[in-house]
Amino acid sequence: MNDFATLARIDRLEAENTIRKIVARYFRICDQLGPDTLPSELGELGELFDPDAIWEGKGRYAEAFGTMKGRAAIVEMIRGYCGPEPHFAMTAHFCTSEDIAVDGDQASGSWMMLQATTYADGRADLRSARLQIEFARERRVWRIRRFTTENIFSRRVDHWNDAATIPVPIDSHAGAAR
Repeated sequence: MNDFATLARIDRLEAENTIRKIVARYFRICDQLGPDTLPSELGELGELFDPDAIWEGKGRYAEAFGTMKGRAAIVEMIRGYCGPEPHFAMTAHFCTSEDIAVDGDQASGSWMMLQATTYADGRADLRSARLQIEFARERRVWRIRRFTTENIFSRRVDHWNDAATIPVPIDSHAGAAR
């Protein structure tokens, strides 16, 4: 492999890793949204997006979320989940089935997302969405250019955090402090 090919391969691998970190950071921030969310966290979330980015819901999510155009509109939509009253008691996003393709300063990725949520009013649901995300690199910084989420399923559940004890074999705790 020549030096140019090696450098191109390293660049692609570094781009893929950076893109994974962008998606992970986006969802870590989203999982912590509430009245205590700091303006700096929303600013950080905004910096994940290109200034002219588009965030859109498709399918059932088109009606629920609509389309936001521009970083400021995206941050304002996310800010709506912060309060002053909490929207979420708990939310956790899990992404899988990742597929990232990098082509120079452009990239795209798709993920299947599973979201478990308990709302502040006590309702809870489990939902899945297909994510299609486009990225662009400008001045060596990768950002989201287009974020598309399409609902696959949604299912109400009674609750997530059951107070029941967790059943484990008694022998497995023989050496554990109690």
